[in-house]
Order: sequence, then C-alpha cells, then structure tokens
Amino acid sequence: MKNGLKVGLAGVGTVGGGLVKLLATRGDSLAARAGRPIELVAVSTLAHRKNPDADISSFRLVKNPVALAQDPEIDVFVELMGGEGGIAKESVEAALRAGKHVVTANKALLAHHGYSLATLAEKNGVALNFEGAVAGGIPVVKVIRESLKGNDISRVYGILNGTCNYILTQMEREGMAFADVLKEAQKQGYAEADPTFDIGGFDTAHKLALLTSLAFGTRTSFDSIYIEGIESITPADIEAADDLGYRIKLLGVALRTESGIEQRVHPTMVPKQSAIAEVDGVSNCVAIDGDFVGDVMLIGLGAGGGPTASAVVSDIIDIARGHVLPPFGTRSKDLKPYKKAQMRAHEGGYYIRLSVYDRTGAFAAIASRMAAQGISIESIVQHRSRAGLAGSDRTHKGSAAHVVMITHQTTEAAVRKALAAIERDGHVDSKPQMIRIEKL
Repeated sequence: MKNGLKVGLAGVGTVGGGLVKLLATRGDSLAARAGRPIELVAVSTLAHRKNPDADISSFRLVKNPVALAQDPEIDVFVELMGGEGGIAKESVEAALRAGKHVVTANKALLAHHGYSLATLAEKNGVALNFEGAVAGGIPVVKVIRESLKGNDISRVYGILNGTCNYILTQMEREGMAFADVLKEAQKQGYAEADPTFDIGGFDTAHKLALLTSLAFGTRTSFDSIYIEGIESITPADIEAADDLGYRIKLLGVALRTESGIEQRVHPTMVPKQSAIAEVDGVSNCVAIDGDFVGDVMLIGLGAGGGPTASAVVSDIIDIARGHVLPPFGTRSKDLKPYKKAQMRAHEGGYYIRLSVYDRTGAFAAIASRMAAQGISIESIVQHRSRAGLAGSDRTHKGSAAHVVMITHQTTEAAVRKALAAIERDGHVDSKPQMIRIEKL
C-alpha cells in the first residue's frame, strides 16, 4: 500500500468533529478504498470553540490556520471554519500556493471567490474539492461534474436549506405561524440563534451559485442571484396552497435561456403530486434536467456533522487515488463569464393573496390595476381564511377578506407594479403576498 495521505484540519465544529470521528472509526476501510492510509496529523481550532464530542488530543495543534495550510508535513488542507473571507480565504489561498490539495465545505467562500480559487488550484496542479459545500451528504457535485458530463443541462433546482424546509413543513402539518415554528426550530438545533442567513435565502443562494457554475460552465456570480426568503409566508398562504393543490417550498433555481442564465431563490408553490413536494423536514433535494439523461433527482440529508463529513471524506479519497479534476468540471480559463438572462414571462404564473377591505369599488379597482399591467387572471377566490387575519386594521375601513388570485404567465415586473398600485390605492389592509408557481 502507498504511503499515507497526511491531512491537516482547520475547524473542529459540527462538521470537523464529524470528520475526526469518521476517520477514527473507519480508518482501515477507508485505507482499503483509497488505496493508501488517510492520516489526520494536525488540527487548528479556536480554544473556545472546541468540539467536546471530538477527541483531538492525539493530534498536533497548530494555532494559526494559515501556518497549518503551509505545513510541510501535510498533503491535504481541510478547511471547515466557514466564512466568505478572512482567515478561511487566507488559509485556502496559502494552501493552494504551497501546492497542497484543499477540501472545503465552505459554500460562502466558493460562491464569492470560486473562480479565483479554482484558477489558483489549477495553476499549482492541486485539487480544490467541495462536495460538502452543497446539500451535505448528497453527492451532487460529483454527479454534475463527472457523471453527467455527456449532457447539456437546461435546469438545476432544488431544496437546498434544511432549516427552511423544516419550518415550512411544520407550518403545514401543525398550522403554526412562522415565528412560532422558528422558535421551535432554534430549540431543536435546526436553526441558528441568528437565523437570517438561512431563512433569508442566502445559504440557498451560495449553494445555487456553485450548482450554476458546475451545470453551465460559467464563473460563479452570487451577486446576480435574485434572493427572497420565507419570512413573509403565513398560515393563510400555506392553507391556500393546500386548497389549490400545492405545497410551498423554498427553491433555488438556475435555468438556461436563450438570453443567458437565470438564477433565483424564493418561496415557490409546487404541485402536491411532484416528487419535490414530498421532501419534508430537514431533508434537501437537487433536481437536474439533462438532454440525454432526462430528469435526475437526488434526495438526502443536506447538513449536519455526519452527512457533510461523509462528503468531505469522499473528496479526500479522490485525492488519495490521484483523482484531480478542475474544481468546476471545466478548466477555469474556459469558464464563461456569467451572462444574466433577460426578463421573461414566468410560465407557471403567480399566486397573489390580498387582504381586501369589504367595500364598494375595491374589487373593481384591483381588477383595473391588474388589467393595466396586462395581467390575465386564471382564477380568483374570495374567502375568510381559517388561519385568520390577525394584525389586520379593521377599525374605520371595514372588515377585510382574503382574495386569492392565480395569474396566467406574466412577468414579475408587471405583477409587482400592479401590487404596488393596489397598495397605494388603500384597498388592502396589509402588504400583498406574491409567490411563484413552478412548473415541474
């Protein structure tokens, strides 16, 4: 058997701790699969953030991650600290310049700096592997980068954040408000104390930026992604979706069009009979549409110490076998600059919920505003929601009722202009809700 592959690990949090345990418990079998032993020899971690579940006492401790990245005794630098810049970026760059292979699960770092880091890795003839950065234990990076290279991919989309999927699942099952489910998710460890990164859609967007580059051979362009979180979703929306035959999911969608690439993150109504509608709780899924393979969907645990450590180990084993590919499947010099798609009509149409004052002329005014923007309505339903109208102003303007409209295909700009005018007219007692309906 070949000499051991020596690994340095920076970051011993949830994922780093999972990696330490996996290497310790599966050492012999991993060596057999890799063709050589995989040896964790040095660790860098902040003293106040040590993982009590991961025993690192037998490893050499290196205080500075950059020093570890340049350490002559390691072959692979594993970065699990997180963060789009700072010490994570400095240490990864240092490792690549020193001719060390790098494995990371840091989606924020790669979403913002993936192109420059890939260029640096290729220049120095080393790997930059990141299977754990997208959808945890789901092997989607390898599937797109290797297994589907014979295909032209037209679309990649999915549920990429377990926290949001858990919240939306519980809102549907228990009829709870968003804020109440969020508190429950925080108690159970599914959501951070500051959940903005997850519920605001930014975590999903970082992962989508990587999937876009892998699928379409473009440079990462995080700033081009339209991002909308789930904070505005109410029990009334969940209820209306159910009545209409849909479930609400936070999706990341990247789509090739004639004018460029469309990237968006937003709550979406998906048909109940679709496979993605059945992905509940903290699970993730990624769907890929290829011209020869057809539609492929991968489902599994998208986060956590075990699943993500599994992905990190698979990247390390590839390196141990001498399997080094361009990080994004295409050489960095051949990655095309990202070209944002022109605005077009959304084929699935839109769900619109208005809380309308029950008074003469309100509905006529709303219909007029829609018509002015060329919006055709497929269906309209007026009802008093079982979820209630908590927080509505009914003092001097009369009672309000929910009006749910489904549009035919139209542009988002048209819908937003119409809703802004409706709100200015004073016929609604709260901000209008708009959710895309996706054809899957």
